[in-house]
Amino acid sequence: MANKISDETIEYVGILAKLELSEKEKEEAKADMEKMLDYIDVLNELDTDGIEPMSHVFPVNNVFREDVVTNGDGSSDTLANAPLMKDQSFKVPKTIG
Repeated sequence: MANKISDETIEYVGILAKLELSEKEKEEAKADMEKMLDYIDVLNELDTDGIEPMSHVFPVNNVFREDVVTNGDGSSDTLANAPLMKDQSFKVPKTIG
């Protein structure tokens, strides 16, 4: 069960995560990762025969509905309130010089 993480692996993970770790933080991260891998080994020892894999603890179902336009998009009503319009769009003052 003694999973060992190399210094090179910690360095590589730090680069991937864009972290600048001190030597103390590298040692702590290394110890944490080794504990995680050891725990995964413990979980791998469990007998999971006959247990259906799942992605969520509760049953989750997608709810699909038909895309039906009921009353249009209301753009003409929305644009009626616009102080300035151009080509069926809001016209706003330039904000970048």
